[in-house]
Amino acid sequence: MRTPASIAKHPIHPMLITLPIGLWIFSLVCDLFYLFGNGAENWRIVAYYTMAGGIIGALLAAIPGFIDLLSLPKGVKRIAITHMSINLAVVVLYLINLWMRTQGVETTTPQWLSAIAIIALAFSGWLGGRMVHVHGVAVVMPPEPVESTLPRSVPVERRHGERRVSA
Repeated sequence: MRTPASIAKHPIHPMLITLPIGLWIFSLVCDLFYLFGNGAENWRIVAYYTMAGGIIGALLAAIPGFIDLLSLPKGVKRIAITHMSINLAVVVLYLINLWMRTQGVETTTPQWLSAIAIIALAFSGWLGGRMVHVHGVAVVMPPEPVESTLPRSVPVERRHGERRVSA
């Protein structure tokens, strides 16, 4: 079933989600390097900015996602609403996370929020994949095969040197 938010039959939402997912995973990796590595402040700074970029990317990806959601049939729409709700919760977790970092919180709570958000994001991604691979959302089905007008079962022969070869 084709979705309305697409360019040249390619859905926009799946194209855009790669940015926030990648940025958020990288921000968690930076946090882990900060906590378990040498504790260099640069890791915290990079985690902060990649997290902020992920929020912006997620909000941009949500626009075509919401447009697509409005066009879905009832059964799939329930999955899509759950997918959207989890993603909004993930964005809220990252907003709280950013706010805590700007307040100078010196506990590991922001890092735990990042880990929880990534787990929720993975589940939401699983739901998104289920909509595509099980329910066919944004999948353009090939046309039905057309009856061929060619004659059936015509044997083909070729010559290879002096031998006849049937194909």
